[in-house]
Amino acid sequence: MSKIPPHIVDQILQTARIEEVIGEFVQLKRAGSNLKGLSPFTDEKTPSFVVSPAKQIFKCFSTGKGGNVASFLMEKEHFSYPEALRWLATRYNIEVPKEREATAEELAELNERESYLIINEFAKNTFTEMLLESAEGKAIGLSYFQERGFSQATIEKFQLGYCLNTGAAFSDLALEKGYNKAYLENVGLTKTKEDRYFDFFKGRVIFPIHSVSGRVLGFGGRTLLNDKKVAKYFNSPESIIYNKSEILYGLYFAKGDIVKYDECLLCEGYTDVISMHQAGIQNVVSSSGTSLTKEQVKLVSRYTKNLTILYDGDAAGIKASFRGIDLILEEGLNVKVVLFPDGEDPDSFSKSRSLAELTSYIAAHKQDFISFKAGVLLAEGANDPILRAGLIKDIVQSVSLIPDQITRSVYIQLLSQQFDIDQQIVQAELIQLRKSNLTKTLPSTGAAPINIPKVERIQPHLASSAQHATEIYEAELIRVLIKYGTRNIIFQEAGQSQQELSVIELIVEELDKDQLELSNPLYREIYQIFSNGLKEENTLYEATYFLRHTNQEIVAFVADIEANDQELSHNWITKYKIQTKSEADDLYQTIVQIIYRFKLAFVEEQISKIRTEIEQQKLGEEDLLLALSELVSLEKVKMLLSEQIGITLIR
Repeated sequence: MSKIPPHIVDQILQTARIEEVIGEFVQLKRAGSNLKGLSPFTDEKTPSFVVSPAKQIFKCFSTGKGGNVASFLMEKEHFSYPEALRWLATRYNIEVPKEREATAEELAELNERESYLIINEFAKNTFTEMLLESAEGKAIGLSYFQERGFSQATIEKFQLGYCLNTGAAFSDLALEKGYNKAYLENVGLTKTKEDRYFDFFKGRVIFPIHSVSGRVLGFGGRTLLNDKKVAKYFNSPESIIYNKSEILYGLYFAKGDIVKYDECLLCEGYTDVISMHQAGIQNVVSSSGTSLTKEQVKLVSRYTKNLTILYDGDAAGIKASFRGIDLILEEGLNVKVVLFPDGEDPDSFSKSRSLAELTSYIAAHKQDFISFKAGVLLAEGANDPILRAGLIKDIVQSVSLIPDQITRSVYIQLLSQQFDIDQQIVQAELIQLRKSNLTKTLPSTGAAPINIPKVERIQPHLASSAQHATEIYEAELIRVLIKYGTRNIIFQEAGQSQQELSVIELIVEELDKDQLELSNPLYREIYQIFSNGLKEENTLYEATYFLRHTNQEIVAFVADIEANDQELSHNWITKYKIQTKSEADDLYQTIVQIIYRFKLAFVEEQISKIRTEIEQQKLGEEDLLLALSELVSLEKVKMLLSEQIGITLIR
């Protein structure tokens, strides 16, 4: 029987909202950016059960249980993993293929989807290298970003890049690495014309577009030429992994702060998002210059019900966006609007003001959308009664889309007062519009009832094992791989040139150097995924990958790391002028210390084993001499490692 296809599993876990599902079992109350409640697994009076909507994980500090939304159902309802996924699919109306053997075509599509994602990851890394390491990239692409005021940290955070303007530099490299030319064409990286091929994004600066979980789905490329015949922006074409109507640029980076501040700021372009993030406001996303879609609105509603739209003062653009805002109202979100001064947009405004001035301006200039729309439209028909009546109907149409009756009633009162119209007349018009909307949306037949299948109750498996001394440092190695694995660090060892490696590359290189393996089975499995991803797929896996893993022990372990990842308040520096230092401030030294301590613990374990063998006096003369020789060698290694770490050995 076939498993649930990986892309359907991804869809289920990305669509399901952990706070909604757990909210059906536990009464949750907001506690900062998280939600808190009494543990459903034990009898407690003080809440210790925490749900993180931003990270889509839970952690029960009473029992130690933790994981993603599927893990919770497995613990609470004793579902198997496939049963939990199918329950969630039913809950969120996601169609799951019936259990049968997958056809060759279906398997090919799955392989194709994953291949596209791998190719995009390679492209992202290559464009970054072209930006930062090539002469052309530095002179053209990097200088452009620097002129826009983007810092090196911002460029790295958003993984910005540049595609060389030499025809097919990227495509040639991709083909040389063995990537499928048809796939390169399908994701829009390579274009073929007659008997030649070339790079679609050649000569453009690159903005990778990420999924909610951080995978690269496509790219936006901006030309740096002033030729009006050349399109300013190119986007990746639609494909089985990239549908622009279902994506919000920057959501991967913004979702944590959206939940934290219970508000999403929406602007128009890539640079608006990046500049706002750099200024210190990070709950910002963009529709990438396209009209807002229902799918994008639903994406926002997963994290907050409050959406504030940032306008740059272009009257034509504002009116064109009203249809998209009606979609937002229809989904039940609270919509506010901020209008920037003439000639300013979020990008330019955020660069010319301090963080305090920027936040103050946004807070002071917020107005609800209905009042804003009324002001914009009625300014046009102030002296024309017929036009004025039509515009009022347009505004009432927007109000009619709001699902909440109380909210609609409040707006009806405001509109009748603002335009001096009898409230009953406005109410009657709204009722008529509501009836019309309902008629359009009613299906021709009733939907079939949803039946949740009964399942066998499975007792949770409880296990414990004694830890080796090295396991403490094995756990630390895995922790930093999860937290910082994809982060690049620049370092220079004595007598060597400067190097730049990701944390994953550094740790794998160091452990491979001494042919070291992890002893704990769980840590070894996680480490092997990191190592294989690097060596076989040229992929650096992030925490989100492990939170979707089928092994729930891995999910729980990673969720535990994520749940204990405490965030220091921004006020420490901005308000109280207190500088705080964390392990990430000198990441190279942090990683090196952990690696060396792991190696030292491993050496000490080997020394202990050899001493035990010698003390038992069961070795022959030749084996005894060999053991003593090994012991001396290991003691020297121990001494060297101790010096590197800065430990004084006491004999």
